[in-house]
Amino acid sequence: MQTALANDVDGIVGECGGAMMCATCHCYVDEAWTDRTGPRHEREDDMLEGAASEVTAASRLSCQIRLTPDLDGLVVHLPDEQF
Repeated sequence: MQTALANDVDGIVGECGGAMMCATCHCYVDEAWTDRTGPRHEREDDMLEGAASEVTAASRLSCQIRLTPDLDGLVVHLPDEQF
């Protein structure tokens, strides 16, 4: 989420600044990358219940995806809306 905000990625709002208190950084991790980003945290599931767009098995809060060299090239898709 922080990287997306720093690079003006349209569609990532990050209203809470990464504190996992909203779902405005909701994204869909591309199927090819889901194993590498790891499973959702239980608290992510709680926050995603309030997401503005459909929640799927690929849904993540982008603020909870820790970027590492293994994620170089990570592909995520953004929902139509965050509010």
